[in-house]
Amino acid sequence: MGIFDSLFGKGTDVKDAISQGGQIVDVRTPGEFAGGHVNGAINIPLNVVDSKVDDFKKMKEPVILCCASGNRSGQATRFLQSKGVNCINGGGWMSVNAQV
Repeated sequence: MGIFDSLFGKGTDVKDAISQGGQIVDVRTPGEFAGGHVNGAINIPLNVVDSKVDDFKKMKEPVILCCASGNRSGQATRFLQSKGVNCINGGGWMSVNAQV
């Protein structure tokens, strides 16, 4: 997996995580989420991720994070992994949606 893959969530890890039943979490704003999202995803905006670590730890793993492009979900992934959450950066929500 290359540097862009690890930053933006491309590759087979997303498909594997989905097949394992991992929870999909969209870290975009509520308005963006309302405009379209992966079926079954929940919305936890990036600006509140730090206050929801305990909630993430209770989710079905691996948690799959997505956003519009993979940037915000990458930030959330790095933060949550540092807190011991088993999660991956799924990248853009449309990419994740294509793999569901």
